[in-house]
Amino acid sequence: MSTWTNWSRLETARPTREATPANADDVVAEVRRALDGGDTVKMVGTGHSFTAISAPEGTMLRPQGLTGIVAVDREALTVTAYAGTPLKELNAALERLGLSLHNMGDIAEQTLAGAISTGTHGTGGTAAGLAAQVVGLELVTGTGELLRATPTENADVLDVARVGLGALGILTTITFRVEPVFVLEAQEHPMSWEEALGTFDEMTEAADHVDMYWFPHTDRMLTKRNTRRGTDLSVARPVPRFRGWLDDEFLQNTAFGVLTAGANRVPRVIPRMNRMAASLLSARTYSDVPHRVFTASRRVVFREMEYAVPRAAGLEVLRQCRKALDASDLRISFPVEIRVAPAEDIPLSTASGRDSFYLAFHTHRDAEHRYYFALMEPILRDHDGRPHWGKVHTRKAADLAPAYPRFGDFLAMRDRLDPQRVFANDYLRRVLGD
Repeated sequence: MSTWTNWSRLETARPTREATPANADDVVAEVRRALDGGDTVKMVGTGHSFTAISAPEGTMLRPQGLTGIVAVDREALTVTAYAGTPLKELNAALERLGLSLHNMGDIAEQTLAGAISTGTHGTGGTAAGLAAQVVGLELVTGTGELLRATPTENADVLDVARVGLGALGILTTITFRVEPVFVLEAQEHPMSWEEALGTFDEMTEAADHVDMYWFPHTDRMLTKRNTRRGTDLSVARPVPRFRGWLDDEFLQNTAFGVLTAGANRVPRVIPRMNRMAASLLSARTYSDVPHRVFTASRRVVFREMEYAVPRAAGLEVLRQCRKALDASDLRISFPVEIRVAPAEDIPLSTASGRDSFYLAFHTHRDAEHRYYFALMEPILRDHDGRPHWGKVHTRKAADLAPAYPRFGDFLAMRDRLDPQRVFANDYLRRVLGD
């Protein structure tokens, strides 16, 4: 039996059985088999979470047999796809259909099920999280039932299961609200720390989506402002092919990977390296269909912790995090990413019930991440922070429950849909209890 390892190589598991279901009936059969044998079962996705949220302890289901678009409703502007479809494949298929998601994160390797179940989000917009764009889903429950959830059928399940952590069932199809494909213009601009923080609220008010990157040990930021420019695709001005290769492939992946790997062996050079990298930043403006602007290739393997704090406290929390890092002897080569999101009505969304400010901390895969994350996490917790479910954190059910007003609603739905805990693993036992 093969060993499962996640993308960041932080988590491994040795399942006792493996299968690749081709349809919902196959998933039902696997769940019933697990129930009869007192086993557990997990659909593993692409393993792009940094936590062990999808680690299989018993039967491991692979998603490759559940991919592709199932239905397109142009009148309702919805698209239904199999839950094992990688997000990048859905994006390409939607573009061919003249459609697009409203918003997304900057990585598109995840399966649709994995992306919504862990609360994957972008920045800004009217719906930052992918799950907030879900208007229907189908899942196999822990009792072996194939259940359909829409606003008019099992609406209480849809309400909770859009960010389900893999704890409520195995998703087989997901229906997204979509819109006609549009042009998204990106303006990337280097700024000083003070200028970026001083104009952040102004930027988020003026642009549809704002993303910032702070280079530790420097006073430099890279800001990215995305603005919608209508549905006339002829006005798009994509990044020229060579500039795109130079900036996005060579500099951000190849060269960055070599430099950060080398810096792990000589950490004292990192501040100078970051200052040099920040000094080389240049402004650029380009426009394209949304998924080519929102997402980017990330070939350098890293470790990540991300928290959502209340939007109003965000800039102060960022300042406190910088102060703590500056006072430490840590040397961090990866930028800190800053994003914002509107409030959502999903119980376990990190933006549930409040406008949110996201801070994401990264290290190279071969760097020691635990000290860095342990330095930042108490600051984030002290400001009512909520950890991203798919990224490194140390939280447990007892201290997560007070952070989510509807945590009890989720646990009640779990008891209803998976009373035997057929979808449980160590991670879910830690964050949800048992």
